[in-house]
This record gives sequence, C-alpha cells and structure tokens, in this order.
Amino acid sequence: MKITSRFTIAIQTMLVIACFSKDKKVTSTFLAESVNTNPVIIRKILGQLKAAKLIQVRPGVGGSTISKPLENITLLDIFMAVGAAEEHFFSFHKHPNAECPVGKNIHTVLDRHLEEIQEAMNAQMAKTTLAELLEDTKPYL
Repeated sequence: MKITSRFTIAIQTMLVIACFSKDKKVTSTFLAESVNTNPVIIRKILGQLKAAKLIQVRPGVGGSTISKPLENITLLDIFMAVGAAEEHFFSFHKHPNAECPVGKNIHTVLDRHLEEIQEAMNAQMAKTTLAELLEDTKPYL
C-alpha cells in the first residue's frame, strides 16, 4: 500500500489552520514551520485543498481559513483532495509468471479482497471528521 505523506501533511495543515486562523495569519511559511517542511510543499497542498473547496487562501500574506464546518470535513475529503494514493492502495508487480498457477491467477484470487480492504479504509476515513481531530488536539494546545 502506498499512501504519500501529502495526506498527513494535509491533515496537519488543516488542523493548524483550524487552531490558529482566528488569532493569526496562517501563511504557508507558518504552516511549513509547523510541519517542518518547505513552504513550496505547503503551497502545493494548499492549492489542492483550495481546489477541493476545503479552505480559502488569501494571496500574499493574507493567510488561510477553513471553508466549511469542521464537522463536514472528513479524512476521506482530505485524502481525495490531495490525491494521496496512487491509482490503488495495493499494487502488483507488472508481470507475474503466467506459467505458474499462483502467478497467473493472483489477480483472480486477491483483487476482490484488496478492493474490500480499500473500501473499508475509505468508509473509516469518511467517519472521521476534522472536528474530532481538533478535539483530540486541544489537550496539547
């Protein structure tokens, strides 16, 4: 399974915006300091979150804000916004041995199960909201 770090960076970005946007300008530089990464990476993620209508970004040093209630933003929304998974969570090597009874049937054996696992993960992400994560974050603020 290959899920890129864009997903967790995007979640942290959204949480930082939720925590601090009322009191300060949450810029890409501010976010990059929290994530401990380059502001260019943050700007790319902000662009993806903005395109998904999860945040609003004011150009320059205007900062970022959340676009809708935190209860209405799920981990699946964020996951989809940043394209955090390659085509599928699970991937196979390109050419299993067609002469091997296991190799030539591996897709028949595994595909349905792996699809069910991916659907279960999506369903769980759809249940978890940004509001819940903010509540979990509050003891550390």
